[in-house]
Amino acid sequence: MTTTADDKAILSAVLDQWKAAVDAHQPERVAARFTEGAIFQGLHPYSVGRQGVAEYYGSQPLGLKADYRILETRRLADGLVLGYLDVEFSFTDRPALDVKLSVLVTRVGDDWYISHYQVSRLD
Repeated sequence: MTTTADDKAILSAVLDQWKAAVDAHQPERVAARFTEGAIFQGLHPYSVGRQGVAEYYGSQPLGLKADYRILETRRLADGLVLGYLDVEFSFTDRPALDVKLSVLVTRVGDDWYISHYQVSRLD
């Protein structure tokens, strides 16, 4: 396994903020965890940039919660970490949805942001 403690900590710091914003149904706050030109692929057609991320999460139902588990990380270069995760999105009115998520986080200045987000359903 090539997951390192540092890479896992970097991903967790970004994803904990993403999760908190998703759970609070704050789409603009979710989008703020992404780079300006982030490629975003949820379960709908993809978008590029924070506005598309905000619109996607704004369209999600109230009560949506996200729980994640990091499966793998790769340090692709200085300032660039790839993560592969299990994510369970739970709802108040229907069964939970289990997906795989790949994220690429990029260091911008002193902080890290999601620059690529790809969800896959494996049913």
